[in-house]
Amino acid sequence: MMILTIIIGSLIGVLLGFLMPTIPYTASKYLAIAIVAALDSVFGGIASHIKKNFDLKIFVSGFFVNAVIAMLLTYLGQKLNVDIYLAAIIVFVGRMFNNLGIIRRYYLNKIPQKMSEKSKK
Repeated sequence: MMILTIIIGSLIGVLLGFLMPTIPYTASKYLAIAIVAALDSVFGGIASHIKKNFDLKIFVSGFFVNAVIAMLLTYLGQKLNVDIYLAAIIVFVGRMFNNLGIIRRYYLNKIPQKMSEKSKK
């Protein structure tokens, strides 16, 4: 199921790339901050799945709400001539590294377990 979702998402991304090959310069900041917020939600979802407390409602709402709030902060910062979006980037990237650390530790602990199971057989 997960591989099918990845394939479908990749195909949609490629098709959208052909239909909309360039992003206007004025929208590039908004898109960048939305992508960072979305990646934070994705890594958070994977980490919560590993911890066995994943909730789809929380994931989907966080995915969209984080992206929208980050874009609104970017818009507000541009209107005030202050780089507020940097605060959002720092928070989201910090959380992404924390979640990646959880994911990394999980798989690094899982590898020796698999090796010991193979050696017992």
